[in-house]
Amino acid sequence: MVEAITADEFSAADGVADWRVLESGQAGTVFRTGSFNKGVDFVVRIGALADAADHHPDVDLRYPMVTVRLSTHEVDGLTERDVALAREISVAAAELGVEADPGRL
Repeated sequence: MVEAITADEFSAADGVADWRVLESGQAGTVFRTGSFNKGVDFVVRIGALADAADHHPDVDLRYPMVTVRLSTHEVDGLTERDVALAREISVAAAELGVEADPGRL
């Protein structure tokens, strides 16, 4: 069984500084890719991470950025699964040289 966490618990977790908890109860951020091709590469990485975790975010690719939103449908909110995937996505972004800009949400 998956248990919900609070917005404060999500925000206090290590490795999620790129992310913000939204009024919708989701966690989200915008990654500035700088090019459409890099955005596509990043979305492919997110897809692989999501499939490996069996936890799938909402992803929106638009030049020159990728917006990602996370939540766990079973609890209609956030869980540790969202924390873990947010961390992995942020690591993938850093590896690709993609910067987060959560203020753009």
